[in-house]
Amino acid sequence: MERKDKINYYLDIADAVLNRSTCLRRQYGAIIVSNDEIIATGYNGAPRGRKNCIDISNCTRELMNIPSGERYELCRSVHAEANAIISAARSEIIGGTLYLVGREVKTGRLLNTTIPCSMCKRLIINAGITEVICRTSETEYDRISVLDWVYDDDSLKNSIAADYT
Repeated sequence: MERKDKINYYLDIADAVLNRSTCLRRQYGAIIVSNDEIIATGYNGAPRGRKNCIDISNCTRELMNIPSGERYELCRSVHAEANAIISAARSEIIGGTLYLVGREVKTGRLLNTTIPCSMCKRLIINAGITEVICRTSETEYDRISVLDWVYDDDSLKNSIAADYT
């Protein structure tokens, strides 16, 4: 028997966490690991105390045919990455790694293009996390240095300020 590598071990745990998601479109699971210890987990769902999409049986973005990655302000959910970050003390996650897995709700298909949205990128940067690992297949993944997001500031690419740089 071959032992599973550590990265896929943590990605499998994030994959298990996404089963708590309450989104009707896509399920995401995130875990934050620091010093080889799981510090926090998170999945996408409505803020505590509010009704989840599965409870009200609809998704505003789906009803409006809004493509993935657009109009997040209409979504009821807090993203998995954000939920993991707010569940941990910053002092425990500085220098840590965030593992992220996503699946389609209707098919259970693994999302091979999973990456944090621009808002979650900002949260990850401020939390002091140094690396994000996103599953792209059952055994493959992308490794992202958070410093790349700092130096390649995507928030300037679509702004008026970018025209003046």
